[in-house]
Amino acid sequence: MNTSVDRVDGPLKVRGAATYPNDVDVPGLAYAAVVRSTIAAGRIARLDTRAAEDSPGVLAVLTHLNAPKLEPGPQSFLGTPPPPLQDDRIVYHGQYVAVVVAETPEQASAAARRVEAGYEAVEPRLRMDDPRAERLVNPWGMDASWGDVRAALNDAEVMVDAAYTTAENTNNPLGPFGTVAAWEGDALTVHDSTQWPVHVRATLARMFGVPEAGVRVLVPYVGGGFGTGLRVWPHVALAALAAREAGRPVKLVLTRPEMFTGVGHRTATTQRVRLGAARDGRLTAIEHESVSTLSIEGDNIEPCSSVSTGAYACPNVATSDQLVRLNIPWTSSMRAPGEAQGNFALESAMDELAHELGLDPLVLRLRNYAETHPQHGLPYSSKALRECYEAGAERFGWSRRPSQPRSTLDGDEYVGYGMAGISYFWYQAPCQAMATLRADGTAYVGSAVTDIGTGTYTVMTQLSAELLGLERDQVTFALGDTALPPGVHAGGSGLTAAAGSAVYAACRNLIQAFLDAATADPGSPLAGCALDDVTVAGGRIHRRGEPERGESYTALLAARGLAELSAHGESTPRQPQEAGMAPAGPFGARFVEVRVDPELGRLRVTRVVSAIDGGRILNEKLARSQIIGGTVGGIGMTLFEETVTDADTGRVANATFGDYLVPVNADIPDLEVIFVGGPDPFNPIGVKGVGEIGLVGMAAAIANAVFHATGRRIRSTPITIERLLM
Repeated sequence: MNTSVDRVDGPLKVRGAATYPNDVDVPGLAYAAVVRSTIAAGRIARLDTRAAEDSPGVLAVLTHLNAPKLEPGPQSFLGTPPPPLQDDRIVYHGQYVAVVVAETPEQASAAARRVEAGYEAVEPRLRMDDPRAERLVNPWGMDASWGDVRAALNDAEVMVDAAYTTAENTNNPLGPFGTVAAWEGDALTVHDSTQWPVHVRATLARMFGVPEAGVRVLVPYVGGGFGTGLRVWPHVALAALAAREAGRPVKLVLTRPEMFTGVGHRTATTQRVRLGAARDGRLTAIEHESVSTLSIEGDNIEPCSSVSTGAYACPNVATSDQLVRLNIPWTSSMRAPGEAQGNFALESAMDELAHELGLDPLVLRLRNYAETHPQHGLPYSSKALRECYEAGAERFGWSRRPSQPRSTLDGDEYVGYGMAGISYFWYQAPCQAMATLRADGTAYVGSAVTDIGTGTYTVMTQLSAELLGLERDQVTFALGDTALPPGVHAGGSGLTAAAGSAVYAACRNLIQAFLDAATADPGSPLAGCALDDVTVAGGRIHRRGEPERGESYTALLAARGLAELSAHGESTPRQPQEAGMAPAGPFGARFVEVRVDPELGRLRVTRVVSAIDGGRILNEKLARSQIIGGTVGGIGMTLFEETVTDADTGRVANATFGDYLVPVNADIPDLEVIFVGGPDPFNPIGVKGVGEIGLVGMAAAIANAVFHATGRRIRSTPITIERLLM
């Protein structure tokens, strides 16, 4: 472990041999295409499907008029959209109103365009300030408060009071989402672009009223997700429904424009942050209020203000979140949900406070460093944020930063330096895994989790090899199949801790099973050994400190006439109260250099240093890749990405890569990543997870650098040319 191992799935991917859901082909496969509403609110008044039904190759056209009733899926903390085609209501532009099944994808798409729909439209609710929009106040009980914020703000020697906004963003993984569904009686096999196959299985079983054991979900590879694969979207149910009604396996792949309305997006927010401080910079009050967008039927959990409950030591804190229901497509998780938006507001406000006080922004953060968890008062299981600040500042050369904004001109460009701190939440869910050792000395380890490109195949292979004392090429790690032990979703930066802890338990239980077998033989050198008495290496179990007193796995199996031996393991997260500590998520610090041409309003990010405390780093190459990828996403959120909704119709107006801007290679400078800290004791493998922290903090660090370069404070994302020239 702790080595930069290449991806075990890399060769398959670069050869084009990895099978994604969209690549699946089965005998008799038919194809589906969706028909989407052209209004954002109202009812379907008329549907004429005759021309579509008469089109070449068409097998079925399903609408709410002829689709069978489906049961709602089971609720999870991430929620599940309701079954499609169940009534005539329209609640967002792009909602599915029909699905066409045909012999070829071209025939399905052509026929779908021939479905005629008429609507009784009502005025949609599209703006956060629409007085007709329903507001949900503290919908999850996650608002926090301690001390007396009002009094502290009134008495503060220095105060910052500012509003910040972030735009809606769309996940846009490289691979469009697709589903292949095939029925054999009541048994259903599904290939799906999901980050949570176990939840897809449970949802489809509930919707179609079939035994969960008869539903198998396969997803060995996913073409990206960023959180959008954490729900069971309507197109997944449509594929299964179409396959059942057509009596054929069906493939349904969303187009890029359909991805903008069919699989969720990051919420827009308006946030207000008030900071009170003494003249020496010590915080006396933090008040953070956030309002986020939510779809009409949505239940997205994204408390942006909660970032302020754990970031800094402060005696008086109040955070609150509200949601506004609008006629927009479903909002859902997008890399670092809530934290990405909330950190932008808080860390921008901290920079404003530092300027008001005449303090170095880094000094202000260190002066308010939280040694224990500010809300719970418990010591952190681990925290190397101070080291992040110190190592990042040293590598970046922060000490050479001039104190005054707009003081560094290089040619025609102003140069600015900005920073942000990151305190990310801890998350881990229960998970199960299995491990098998075979007579040829190889191991097969698996769990029904997914690898969305983060490197799960690789780090779980490394971990399994280390725990079993094998070479990496002797271990096969299987995932993406609900026939394996139930796995956790790939989200919340919690997969490595959850799956890794389950693999740890399974491998230890497997070694124990071999010791039990050895104990049955009084002549075995391992007879009577407990698990802590032995160690493993070179495919052998031997007494600790006595490598000559042991046996190989193959010999133990052969002596007992066994072809293989297996064991299961599971991980259940510890409770903070029982552990007497606050479980620590990852921490980090961002240091950014920007250059701004004041005549053109052109903004370039020219240097980024990220210092990260990610606990034990299982594979530094892959962890660095995660931080780099997240940093690119953060640059996109800050400078380019904005999902634009037409103010009159609710149509997403830029639902193509020609109009929705994302950063490309030319927009990205060299990105430097430093890892600090060490193993976290809250789980047996010492990891924290780095999948999402790579994005957090970029928006604030860039905006703060823009202020330092130009003296202009930008409080909205994306930071566009128009905003710089205003």
